[in-house]
Amino acid sequence: MKALVLAGGSGTRLRPFSYSMPKQLIPIANTPVLEYVLRNILDLGVHEIGVVVGDRAPEIQGALGDGSRFGAQLTYIRQEAPLGLAHTVSIARDFLGDDDFVMYLGDNMLPEGITGVAEEFAAHRPAAHVVVHKVADPRAFGVAELRPGGEVLRLVEKPEQPRSDLALIGVYFFTAAIHEAVRAIEPSARGELEITDAVQWLVAAGADVRAGRYEGYWKDTGNVEDVLECNEHVLAALRHSVSGEVDGASELTGPVVVEAGARIVRSRIEGPVIIGAGTVVEDSHIGPHSSVGRECAITGSRLGYSIALDGASVTGVQGLRSSVIGRSASVGTTGQSADPYRLVVGDHTRVEVAA
Repeated sequence: MKALVLAGGSGTRLRPFSYSMPKQLIPIANTPVLEYVLRNILDLGVHEIGVVVGDRAPEIQGALGDGSRFGAQLTYIRQEAPLGLAHTVSIARDFLGDDDFVMYLGDNMLPEGITGVAEEFAAHRPAAHVVVHKVADPRAFGVAELRPGGEVLRLVEKPEQPRSDLALIGVYFFTAAIHEAVRAIEPSARGELEITDAVQWLVAAGADVRAGRYEGYWKDTGNVEDVLECNEHVLAALRHSVSGEVDGASELTGPVVVEAGARIVRSRIEGPVIIGAGTVVEDSHIGPHSSVGRECAITGSRLGYSIALDGASVTGVQGLRSSVIGRSASVGTTGQSADPYRLVVGDHTRVEVAA
């Protein structure tokens, strides 16, 4: 089996961060989303992975390299324009050959992994095996209608009146049968080759198409609110580990990770919290459910339920909450203030909040 990871999306809902970084590299608990995707694939015993990239290809390749540090063999496949998920299967044809493969959207977080549905696919080996998750409002998703045995009866894209609450969540297992389906379909009204149309073509042709239910936590990290919620969920499983320096005037409670080279000075860290390598936290209170990246400076500040990306600095701000501070961004105040702030600050931006 091989894997096809889709990492070419522009991420308009994640602006301002997606102006300066691919959405698939947004960090969750200081680790890019794409690394979680690769780990889940490697857990299946799959090492040959094609990564579909677009205009941000250099940044994706710079972050992942050739895959050797993960134990993977990465092949980068350029998609010149966002022409649909089924189009990615078409342009990856030479890489995929006639092998079975898992297709995985690169901005999806499934922390509990996908080994269960992979085992279902291996046991039955249908032409297609889609992964579905129960959602409160299916109208925003592709929806699968199933027979009692789990066979797919019909796929409907964003139905106004859903007949099922099982949404497609961006993970698919395929045999080589999908290639005939991709060749057979036409572009949708929005000009894209839709993977739902290709799978529906298989259903109409009488092929065996099944669905596997993912019961764990799932989040499409498409906007800032979802990123913060996902960060909170992942941090909840954090294990206490201190490799950096913590002075005697500081207090750590709950699970806290202080990476090597980080320093905690006269501060209180209330876990779950992760402090990245090289970061200095001084005269501050951080936590809970916060992640601070590498080489950051947090001074005289208080923040919680927040994310500070690599190189960020926060000075004299006493009430940051549910905030995301971009790479090398700087947040300060015109004076000391205890008022709460919720900020979303893009990379390399300087912000001063009024006291």
